[in-house]
Amino acid sequence: MRALISVYDKIGLVEFARELVDLGWELVSTGGSAATLTGAGLPVTEVESLTGFPEMLDGRVKTLHPNIHGALLARRDLPEHMETLDQFGISPIDMLVSNLYPFEKSVKDAHLDDKARIEQIDIGGPAMVRAASKNFSAVTVIVDPADYIPIVTALRTGHVDLEARRALAAKAFGHVSTYDALVAQYLRGPDSLFPDELSIPLRRAATPRYGENPQQPAAVYRRLGTGAATPGILDAVRISGDPLSFNNFLDTDAAWNATGLFTEPAVCIVKHMVPCGLAVRSAISDAYAAAFDGDPVSAFGGIVSLNRAVDLPTAEQMRKIKLDIIIAPAYDDEALAVLQRKKGTRLLTLDPQRPETSNELHELDVRPISGGMLVQVPDRSNDDPSTWKVVTQVQPTGQQFADLAFAWQAVRLVKSNAIVVAKDSAVAGVGAGQPNRVESVNLATAKAGNKAKGAALASDAFFPFGDSIELAASHGIATVIQPGGSMRDEEVIAAADAAGIAMIFTGTRHFRH
Repeated sequence: MRALISVYDKIGLVEFARELVDLGWELVSTGGSAATLTGAGLPVTEVESLTGFPEMLDGRVKTLHPNIHGALLARRDLPEHMETLDQFGISPIDMLVSNLYPFEKSVKDAHLDDKARIEQIDIGGPAMVRAASKNFSAVTVIVDPADYIPIVTALRTGHVDLEARRALAAKAFGHVSTYDALVAQYLRGPDSLFPDELSIPLRRAATPRYGENPQQPAAVYRRLGTGAATPGILDAVRISGDPLSFNNFLDTDAAWNATGLFTEPAVCIVKHMVPCGLAVRSAISDAYAAAFDGDPVSAFGGIVSLNRAVDLPTAEQMRKIKLDIIIAPAYDDEALAVLQRKKGTRLLTLDPQRPETSNELHELDVRPISGGMLVQVPDRSNDDPSTWKVVTQVQPTGQQFADLAFAWQAVRLVKSNAIVVAKDSAVAGVGAGQPNRVESVNLATAKAGNKAKGAALASDAFFPFGDSIELAASHGIATVIQPGGSMRDEEVIAAADAAGIAMIFTGTRHFRH
């Protein structure tokens, strides 16, 4: 039995190879792998002795030879295949151990130029892996060092059975597919967003107990990229509590993205993907108090995100209510001591620092539909208030304009038809996901109650009729911000003027379907 070993990642390699030798396997190897094995005192046949050629073209060609690929691809059940091997003096290879050049790592290395990165595109490795995987009926292919121990265990007790070899082959094809997707992504660059064929490289990061409901199996995958990316929820460090559930990932992501919109100290409380509490203040403890006051009932069991370190005054407030998850850049020692005593609360940290340069191509917004996927660039536009237009007779005051700007940031976080009522840079009411905008206005103003008087109201898309403005005015709303663009804008403006409401058109829609 012969094993061909050609790996970049040499973790556990010597121990695994020694087990193979003890079990009577012959080792064939290339370059650095051969040097590692011989340096450990293991008998190795270098691949050049099989091909009759030395490595060439600075290592670009090592294993691309019939003596290698014939040995991997020959079907043992076909006499003509075996006769061909005999004719050319080729001995079969029964195991391939191969992992690939670290292309993903190399393209993130700022010290490497394009030429150096291109050299890290593995050619011979994927070719061998694909060949061995195709012939899994006879060949065991290993691309992951984590599989060394299970393979050795199987060999000690007999052999690697067909089902296991098939599973290893599937894993190997997936590994190469992900690798190729990363290469394609890098070569396309950030300016080619939607090619005719799109592969999105993913790597499993977690396996929750179930999905949205217990009858739904689920997994969490990290989207891989070839450039620096904004830190995300999968980069968070869990310092206390149980692993996150499927729904926890969704809610925590929503909360973290919300506080990331603000440079001032901000706190967001999320329930079921809705920011039921959101506020900015000069101190993080005050921001939490204002966010909590936005909807104290819904805050119970919520997910809290803070864009500043949690201090003791903030922790003392949070300990008074059941919270499922708290995520922040850091925790003061005293705050951590308080919060770690809360049973059932998961504490996460996440560095919000954005990279100096970012290729966000791999952060495309991807949504499944029957038979396919919808793909778009995420809505991360930074709106410029200097381009906004006051369209009513009444002009907003300075404080009113601040509330309008805050409400406009908040409304982009809410499911359409989205309406947010805000006052003193805090959310007072939310209307989300309704089939008509009037109903969302009704929900948001009703939730705000007395806080609606003198408050700002934001709509993620235009008002098609004046009825929503009339309803808002009846609850005391003082200012409105919306994209504009309706066929009946004049009717809507007239309704605002009749009610003495100041209204701004932004010219930008933030619809979240």
